[in-house]
Amino acid sequence: MRVITPGEVETKDLHQFILGAVAPRPIAFVSTIDDDGIPNIAPYSFFNAFSSNPPVLVFSSNRRVADNTTKDTLHNVELNQELVVNVVNYEIVHQMALASISYPSDIDEFAKSGLTPIPADLVKPFRIKESPAHFECKVSEIITLGNHGGAGHLIICNVLRMHVCESVIDDKNRINPHKMDLVGRMGRSHYVRAQGEAVFDLYQSVMKPALGFDSLPKHILNSNVLSGSDIAKMAGLYKFPDVNELADLMKNNHDLKSVFSSAESSDNILIDNLHRLVKNTIDDGRIEEAFQIAMSYESVLNN
Repeated sequence: MRVITPGEVETKDLHQFILGAVAPRPIAFVSTIDDDGIPNIAPYSFFNAFSSNPPVLVFSSNRRVADNTTKDTLHNVELNQELVVNVVNYEIVHQMALASISYPSDIDEFAKSGLTPIPADLVKPFRIKESPAHFECKVSEIITLGNHGGAGHLIICNVLRMHVCESVIDDKNRINPHKMDLVGRMGRSHYVRAQGEAVFDLYQSVMKPALGFDSLPKHILNSNVLSGSDIAKMAGLYKFPDVNELADLMKNNHDLKSVFSSAESSDNILIDNLHRLVKNTIDDGRIEEAFQIAMSYESVLNN
Protein backbone atom coordinates (compact mmCIF):
# COMPACT_ATOMS: atom_id res chain seq x y z
CA MET A 1 0.00 0.00 0.00
CA ARG A 2 1.07 3.60 -0.55
CA VAL A 3 2.40 5.15 2.65
CA ILE A 4 1.50 8.83 3.05
CA THR A 5 2.95 10.69 6.03
CA PRO A 6 1.71 14.22 6.85
CA GLY A 7 4.61 16.65 6.61
CA GLU A 8 6.36 14.54 3.98
CA VAL A 9 3.92 15.32 1.15
CA GLU A 10 2.61 18.63 -0.09
CA THR A 11 -0.56 19.83 1.63
CA LYS A 12 -2.47 19.96 -1.66
CA ASP A 13 -1.71 16.27 -2.27
CA LEU A 14 -2.48 15.20 1.31
CA HIS A 15 -5.73 17.18 1.09
CA GLN A 16 -6.83 15.25 -1.99
CA PHE A 17 -5.86 11.86 -0.54
CA ILE A 18 -7.94 12.62 2.55
CA LEU A 19 -10.92 13.79 0.47
CA GLY A 20 -10.72 10.73 -1.76
CA ALA A 21 -10.50 8.27 1.13
CA VAL A 22 -12.97 9.83 3.58
CA ALA A 23 -15.95 9.75 1.27
CA PRO A 24 -18.73 10.18 0.48
CA ARG A 25 -19.26 13.11 2.82
CA PRO A 26 -22.58 14.90 3.43
CA ILE A 27 -22.69 18.53 2.37
CA ALA A 28 -23.65 21.40 4.63
CA PHE A 29 -24.95 24.25 2.48
CA VAL A 30 -24.40 26.98 5.05
CA SER A 31 -26.32 30.25 5.01
CA THR A 32 -24.95 33.22 6.97
CA ILE A 33 -25.32 36.99 6.94
CA ASP A 34 -22.75 39.77 7.41
CA ASP A 35 -22.93 42.98 9.39
CA ASP A 36 -24.26 44.86 6.34
CA GLY A 37 -27.12 42.39 5.93
CA ILE A 38 -25.61 40.73 2.84
CA PRO A 39 -26.47 36.99 2.77
CA ASN A 40 -23.88 34.35 2.00
CA ILE A 41 -24.27 30.67 1.13
CA ALA A 42 -21.40 28.21 0.79
CA PRO A 43 -21.11 24.40 0.75
CA TYR A 44 -18.90 22.48 3.19
CA SER A 45 -18.27 18.74 3.04
CA PHE A 46 -16.24 18.52 6.24
CA PHE A 47 -19.58 18.11 7.99
CA ASN A 48 -21.72 15.77 10.03
CA ALA A 49 -24.19 15.39 12.90
CA PHE A 50 -22.57 14.61 16.25
CA SER A 51 -25.39 14.53 18.79
CA SER A 52 -29.17 14.30 18.85
CA ASN A 53 -29.76 15.24 22.49
CA PRO A 54 -28.80 18.03 22.40
CA PRO A 55 -28.91 18.20 18.60
CA VAL A 56 -25.47 19.30 17.40
CA LEU A 57 -24.03 19.70 13.90
CA VAL A 58 -20.34 20.36 13.22
CA PHE A 59 -18.69 21.57 10.03
CA SER A 60 -15.23 22.90 9.28
CA SER A 61 -14.48 26.08 7.38
CA ASN A 62 -10.91 25.43 6.31
CA ARG A 63 -8.28 27.93 5.37
CA ARG A 64 -7.75 27.81 1.63
CA VAL A 65 -4.80 25.59 0.76
CA ALA A 66 -3.70 27.84 -2.12
CA ASP A 67 -3.34 31.15 -0.29
CA ASN A 68 -4.18 30.52 3.41
CA THR A 69 -7.17 32.89 3.36
CA THR A 70 -10.39 32.28 5.27
CA LYS A 71 -13.94 32.32 3.96
CA ASP A 72 -16.85 34.70 4.41
CA THR A 73 -18.81 32.03 6.30
CA LEU A 74 -16.20 31.97 9.05
CA HIS A 75 -16.18 35.76 9.31
CA ASN A 76 -19.97 35.89 9.51
CA VAL A 77 -20.37 33.24 12.22
CA GLU A 78 -17.62 34.84 14.26
CA LEU A 79 -19.58 38.08 13.95
CA ASN A 80 -23.10 36.97 14.89
CA GLN A 81 -22.94 33.26 15.89
CA GLU A 82 -25.94 32.31 13.70
CA LEU A 83 -26.37 30.18 10.59
CA VAL A 84 -28.67 27.83 8.73
CA VAL A 85 -27.43 24.45 7.49
CA ASN A 86 -29.35 23.43 4.36
CA VAL A 87 -28.94 19.96 2.87
CA VAL A 88 -28.05 19.44 -0.79
CA ASN A 89 -30.15 17.20 -3.00
CA TYR A 90 -29.56 16.30 -6.63
CA GLU A 91 -31.98 18.93 -7.90
CA ILE A 92 -29.85 21.82 -6.60
CA VAL A 93 -26.33 20.39 -6.93
CA HIS A 94 -25.38 22.58 -9.90
CA GLN A 95 -26.68 25.66 -8.14
CA MET A 96 -24.64 24.64 -5.11
CA ALA A 97 -21.55 24.52 -7.34
CA LEU A 98 -22.24 28.08 -8.49
CA ALA A 99 -22.48 29.22 -4.88
CA SER A 100 -19.13 27.57 -4.08
CA ILE A 101 -17.22 30.04 -6.25
CA SER A 102 -15.06 32.53 -4.31
CA TYR A 103 -16.99 35.72 -4.96
CA PRO A 104 -16.12 39.04 -3.28
CA SER A 105 -17.72 39.34 0.15
CA ASP A 106 -20.26 41.92 -1.05
CA ILE A 107 -21.76 39.51 -3.58
CA ASP A 108 -25.03 37.71 -2.77
CA GLU A 109 -24.64 34.01 -3.67
CA PHE A 110 -28.43 33.60 -3.64
CA ALA A 111 -28.56 35.91 -6.65
CA LYS A 112 -25.61 34.19 -8.36
CA SER A 113 -26.99 30.67 -7.89
CA GLY A 114 -30.66 31.39 -8.55
CA LEU A 115 -31.66 29.90 -5.21
CA THR A 116 -34.49 31.43 -3.19
CA PRO A 117 -33.90 32.93 0.29
CA ILE A 118 -36.75 32.45 2.75
CA PRO A 119 -36.84 33.70 6.36
CA ALA A 120 -35.78 31.51 9.23
CA ASP A 121 -37.87 31.49 12.40
CA LEU A 122 -35.21 31.95 15.07
CA VAL A 123 -32.03 33.23 13.37
CA LYS A 124 -31.23 36.04 10.93
CA PRO A 125 -29.64 34.05 8.07
CA PHE A 126 -32.02 32.83 5.38
CA ARG A 127 -33.07 29.29 4.62
CA ILE A 128 -32.79 27.94 1.05
CA LYS A 129 -36.28 27.27 -0.25
CA GLU A 130 -35.19 24.61 -2.75
CA SER A 131 -33.40 22.49 -0.13
CA PRO A 132 -35.54 19.68 1.36
CA ALA A 133 -34.27 20.21 4.93
CA HIS A 134 -32.92 23.14 6.96
CA PHE A 135 -31.36 23.42 10.40
CA GLU A 136 -31.51 26.78 12.15
CA CYS A 137 -28.44 26.93 14.39
CA LYS A 138 -26.68 28.95 17.03
CA VAL A 139 -22.92 28.56 17.11
CA SER A 140 -21.69 27.38 20.51
CA GLU A 141 -17.95 27.19 19.81
CA ILE A 142 -15.37 27.68 17.07
CA ILE A 143 -12.21 25.59 17.46
CA THR A 144 -9.23 26.70 15.39
CA LEU A 145 -7.04 23.77 14.33
CA GLY A 146 -4.09 25.67 12.87
CA ASN A 147 -2.80 28.73 11.06
CA HIS A 148 -1.58 27.22 7.81
CA GLY A 149 -3.36 26.63 4.51
CA GLY A 150 -5.74 23.68 4.86
CA ALA A 151 -6.21 24.12 8.61
CA GLY A 152 -9.79 23.86 9.74
CA HIS A 153 -12.06 25.82 12.02
CA LEU A 154 -14.53 23.45 13.66
CA ILE A 155 -17.82 25.28 13.94
CA ILE A 156 -20.00 23.56 16.55
CA CYS A 157 -23.66 24.36 16.04
CA ASN A 158 -26.61 23.84 18.36
CA VAL A 159 -29.76 23.12 16.36
CA LEU A 160 -32.60 25.41 17.40
CA ARG A 161 -35.15 24.27 14.84
CA MET A 162 -35.33 21.87 11.91
CA HIS A 163 -37.53 22.13 8.82
CA VAL A 164 -38.21 19.09 6.60
CA CYS A 165 -40.21 19.09 3.39
CA GLU A 166 -43.41 17.08 3.85
CA SER A 167 -42.94 15.36 0.49
CA VAL A 168 -39.86 13.43 1.70
CA ILE A 169 -41.49 12.08 4.90
CA ASP A 170 -43.03 8.61 4.62
CA ASP A 171 -46.05 7.09 6.38
CA LYS A 172 -43.78 5.88 9.23
CA ASN A 173 -42.80 9.48 10.00
CA ARG A 174 -39.28 8.91 8.68
CA ILE A 175 -37.35 10.50 5.82
CA ASN A 176 -37.48 8.46 2.61
CA PRO A 177 -33.92 8.53 1.22
CA HIS A 178 -35.09 8.07 -2.37
CA LYS A 179 -37.32 11.12 -2.14
CA MET A 180 -34.65 13.07 -0.24
CA ASP A 181 -32.21 12.35 -3.10
CA LEU A 182 -29.16 13.70 -1.26
CA VAL A 183 -25.77 14.30 -2.85
CA GLY A 184 -22.44 13.50 -1.19
CA ARG A 185 -18.98 14.85 -1.93
CA MET A 186 -16.00 12.69 -2.80
CA GLY A 187 -12.50 13.65 -3.92
CA ARG A 188 -11.73 16.27 -6.57
CA SER A 189 -14.82 16.95 -8.70
CA HIS A 190 -16.52 13.64 -7.85
CA TYR A 191 -19.96 13.48 -6.23
CA VAL A 192 -22.35 10.62 -5.44
CA ARG A 193 -26.14 10.52 -5.56
CA ALA A 194 -27.82 8.71 -2.65
CA GLN A 195 -30.85 7.45 -4.52
CA GLY A 196 -32.12 4.37 -6.37
CA GLU A 197 -29.82 1.33 -6.41
CA ALA A 198 -27.12 3.28 -4.55
CA VAL A 199 -29.28 3.05 -1.41
CA PHE A 200 -29.51 -0.32 0.34
CA ASP A 201 -30.77 -1.53 3.70
CA LEU A 202 -28.55 -3.22 6.26
CA TYR A 203 -30.07 -4.08 9.63
CA GLN A 204 -27.89 -5.39 12.45
CA SER A 205 -29.01 -5.02 16.05
CA VAL A 206 -26.32 -3.30 18.11
CA MET A 207 -27.82 -4.63 21.34
CA LYS A 208 -28.41 -8.32 20.59
CA PRO A 209 -25.17 -10.38 20.47
CA ALA A 210 -24.55 -12.02 17.09
CA LEU A 211 -22.61 -15.24 16.49
CA GLY A 212 -19.59 -13.51 14.97
CA PHE A 213 -16.82 -14.95 12.79
CA ASP A 214 -15.09 -16.61 15.73
CA SER A 215 -18.08 -18.92 16.31
CA LEU A 216 -18.20 -20.32 12.78
CA PRO A 217 -16.71 -23.64 11.60
CA LYS A 218 -13.33 -23.57 9.87
CA HIS A 219 -14.71 -24.80 6.55
CA ILE A 220 -16.80 -21.58 6.34
CA LEU A 221 -13.99 -19.28 7.44
CA ASN A 222 -11.52 -20.89 5.00
CA SER A 223 -13.96 -21.07 2.08
CA ASN A 224 -12.70 -20.79 -1.49
CA VAL A 225 -16.17 -19.65 -2.58
CA LEU A 226 -17.68 -17.43 0.09
CA SER A 227 -16.57 -13.81 0.39
CA GLY A 228 -16.02 -11.98 3.66
CA SER A 229 -19.34 -10.25 3.10
CA ASP A 230 -21.12 -13.61 2.60
CA ILE A 231 -19.65 -14.96 5.82
CA ALA A 232 -20.50 -11.75 7.70
CA LYS A 233 -24.17 -12.10 6.77
CA MET A 234 -24.24 -15.51 8.45
CA ALA A 235 -22.06 -14.34 11.36
CA GLY A 236 -24.64 -11.62 11.95
CA LEU A 237 -27.29 -14.20 12.89
CA TYR A 238 -28.06 -14.89 16.53
CA LYS A 239 -28.21 -18.69 16.80
CA PHE A 240 -27.12 -21.91 15.18
CA PRO A 241 -29.79 -24.02 13.46
CA ASP A 242 -31.21 -26.77 15.66
CA VAL A 243 -31.34 -30.48 14.89
CA ASN A 244 -34.93 -30.38 13.63
CA GLU A 245 -34.22 -27.49 11.24
CA LEU A 246 -31.26 -29.34 9.77
CA ALA A 247 -33.24 -32.59 9.46
CA ASP A 248 -36.04 -30.81 7.60
CA LEU A 249 -33.51 -29.13 5.33
CA MET A 250 -31.77 -32.42 4.49
CA LYS A 251 -35.14 -33.98 3.72
CA ASN A 252 -36.65 -31.21 1.60
CA ASN A 253 -33.79 -29.36 -0.14
CA HIS A 254 -33.11 -31.33 -3.34
CA ASP A 255 -30.07 -29.22 -4.29
CA LEU A 256 -28.49 -30.01 -0.94
CA LYS A 257 -29.22 -33.72 -1.31
CA SER A 258 -27.58 -33.59 -4.72
CA VAL A 259 -24.41 -32.09 -3.25
CA PHE A 260 -24.06 -34.83 -0.65
CA SER A 261 -25.00 -37.64 -3.03
CA SER A 262 -21.96 -37.01 -5.25
CA ALA A 263 -20.07 -40.06 -4.07
CA GLU A 264 -17.11 -39.42 -6.39
CA SER A 265 -16.48 -35.97 -4.89
CA SER A 266 -13.51 -35.40 -2.63
CA ASP A 267 -14.08 -33.59 0.63
CA ASN A 268 -12.70 -30.34 -0.81
CA ILE A 269 -14.92 -30.56 -3.89
CA LEU A 270 -17.95 -31.35 -1.73
CA ILE A 271 -17.28 -28.30 0.46
CA ASP A 272 -16.84 -26.04 -2.59
CA ASN A 273 -20.10 -27.32 -4.09
CA LEU A 274 -21.84 -26.87 -0.74
CA HIS A 275 -20.54 -23.32 -0.47
CA ARG A 276 -21.71 -22.49 -3.99
CA LEU A 277 -25.20 -23.49 -2.91
CA VAL A 278 -24.77 -21.37 0.24
CA LYS A 279 -23.66 -18.39 -1.84
CA ASN A 280 -26.57 -18.71 -4.27
CA THR A 281 -28.98 -18.83 -1.33
CA ILE A 282 -27.37 -15.75 0.22
CA ASP A 283 -27.63 -13.92 -3.10
CA ASP A 284 -31.36 -14.71 -3.06
CA GLY A 285 -31.59 -13.01 0.33
CA ARG A 286 -32.33 -16.19 2.33
CA ILE A 287 -29.59 -15.81 4.93
CA GLU A 288 -30.95 -18.15 7.62
CA GLU A 289 -31.50 -20.92 5.07
CA ALA A 290 -27.99 -20.35 3.70
CA PHE A 291 -26.57 -20.77 7.19
CA GLN A 292 -28.55 -23.96 7.68
CA ILE A 293 -27.09 -25.28 4.41
CA ALA A 294 -23.58 -24.35 5.52
CA MET A 295 -24.06 -26.01 8.90
CA SER A 296 -25.44 -29.17 7.32
CA TYR A 297 -21.84 -30.23 6.70
CA GLU A 298 -21.32 -30.64 10.46
CA SER A 299 -24.60 -32.50 10.71
CA VAL A 300 -23.50 -35.02 8.06
CA LEU A 301 -20.05 -35.44 9.64
CA ASN A 302 -21.58 -36.17 13.04
CA ASN A 303 -23.88 -38.88 11.69
